[in-house]
Amino acid sequence: MSIVTVQLGQCGNQIGHEVFNAICTDVRGTHGLCSKKENESYQDACKERFFCEEESEVPVARAVLVDMEPKVISQTLSMAAKSGYWKYDDHSHFCQKQGSGNNWANGYSVHGPRHKEVIMNLVQKEAEKCDRLGGFFTVMSMAGGTGSGLGAFVTQCLRDAFPTSFILNHVIWPYGTGEVIVQNYNSVLTLSHLYQSSDALLVHENDVIHKICAQLMNIKQISFRDVNQVIAHQLGSVFQPTYPAEGGLHYSRNPLGDLMETLVPHPEFKMLGLRNIPQMPENFLPYSTFSWPGLIKHLRQMLIANAKMEEGIDWQVRPPRLGLSVPSSHPANKPLHFNTSIANLVILRGKDTHSVDLGSFQDPSLYTSWLNPQDAFNAWKTPRAFNKYEKSASLVSNSQFLLKPLDSVVGKAWNMFASKAYIHQYTKFGIEEEDFLDSFTALEQVISSYTNL
Repeated sequence: MSIVTVQLGQCGNQIGHEVFNAICTDVRGTHGLCSKKENESYQDACKERFFCEEESEVPVARAVLVDMEPKVISQTLSMAAKSGYWKYDDHSHFCQKQGSGNNWANGYSVHGPRHKEVIMNLVQKEAEKCDRLGGFFTVMSMAGGTGSGLGAFVTQCLRDAFPTSFILNHVIWPYGTGEVIVQNYNSVLTLSHLYQSSDALLVHENDVIHKICAQLMNIKQISFRDVNQVIAHQLGSVFQPTYPAEGGLHYSRNPLGDLMETLVPHPEFKMLGLRNIPQMPENFLPYSTFSWPGLIKHLRQMLIANAKMEEGIDWQVRPPRLGLSVPSSHPANKPLHFNTSIANLVILRGKDTHSVDLGSFQDPSLYTSWLNPQDAFNAWKTPRAFNKYEKSASLVSNSQFLLKPLDSVVGKAWNMFASKAYIHQYTKFGIEEEDFLDSFTALEQVISSYTNL
């Protein structure tokens, strides 16, 4: 099944380009660990998901590019074409002369309805090119105007136009120190609206990726492209083909559907986080060796201690001890900083994946009590290595990982709202105070649900 990617705003278009680049680089790589037949099967599965072929035989990304300003889209189209290995369709993009000015309401209430028909026509055409449509993958920021406001509007339109298709929103969480003064308003409005329309939200935090660039990738002057390439590598490690069952002979045909079935057992819990190990500069790889037990041990501790990267993990955090004859509120039953999960998916790529012991991820103490650990944990594997890593592991988790940042964003936005700061910038575009209150209520319910796991 094919995935149509919808790139929204400056952030969405730049990340989307890097994702297709990472996928194409991986597909073109040679992997001596695999037979020729397996390599071809992997490449065919990937191309069906993300690319369609034109007469030129250069793969064309299954994507629609949307921005209210032409500059980034023009650069994105040009960079893809210059690679010579893949490109975007010349007619699958839409832009205007003026952006949304970091105003969510402008993107959602003005640009969205005004340009709905032309944007959805582009999406429809892209969907019709798929022999079998597996769903939509939107890429967007939640802090600005076009990506967040127009992105929320387009997601709503996708849900209305394709009610049975899966929608996964990839959302970039803004830097905590602040990019724009109203980013907390924009974030609250974006998340609350996406929660209604989307099947799941896969979140990357800018602060975390920045730290990975500095500490793991050893980059001195970190650019947006560096950040976007790390995000793209992590996304590629999830979306490239895998065998969804132990001893499977066929790559997953429905990647978005399999992801939702595995990780989103209840519509109240849609927040997904992603961790990937190892992650290091390419020139370090020839001198590095990794063992599966070591990688799995680190990945599990990253999960339970809510560490976003393998450096600086708190090894003191332990799962709660089940079956103790003390009240559930007792500290012994709720260790400090323990990250409770609803569902986890581990994806293993590379040498000897069949022999990896993942029993530590089936520990009932990792999960909420209302799900059976056998249902809450899944593993996908492939012997084909990913982007020059002989062994690599990714963890997609539906857990409490975002509770603290979410609570912080809602709290900051509420404090501004209570003093009526900047509200007039939204009301002039049709977003009323009641809309803000509805958004706060929706996200406070999400916070409460995750807190009580």
